[in-house]
Amino acid sequence: MEYSKLIAISGFSGLFELMGSKADGAIVRSLDDNKTRFVSGRQHNFSHLESIEVYTIRENVNLVEIFQAMEKSGEALPSEKDQAAVKAYLAKVYPDLDFERVYTSDMKKMVKWYGILKANNIEPKLRELSEDEAEA
Repeated sequence: MEYSKLIAISGFSGLFELMGSKADGAIVRSLDDNKTRFVSGRQHNFSHLESIEVYTIRENVNLVEIFQAMEKSGEALPSEKDQAAVKAYLAKVYPDLDFERVYTSDMKKMVKWYGILKANNIEPKLRELSEDEAEA
């Protein structure tokens, strides 16, 4: 499974693999329970993990950079339910994070999503664009 096929869906917790799309929604598979389902695009928003950016004290960075910093740190993941532990963990792992503009709920999602990626042996890396895609 590739990182580029992963999405987050508003109203659902966890991460999903995009299996296919239709005019009115998408067919997705949950990484938590491996169940496949149709999700309506009229009721839910879809966000590709590759397109999510995070505020830092410098320029915004792609979410994959945060995940890679988490991987390099070797620190044990805190419980995503413990606000203070999540904030302290991210301050240690990625000190440039803008803690005034990044909501605690988003920090919790980052920790939870990274745990899901690790549990499914998915390497967080951006897809390499071919020359044709880069020119378009």
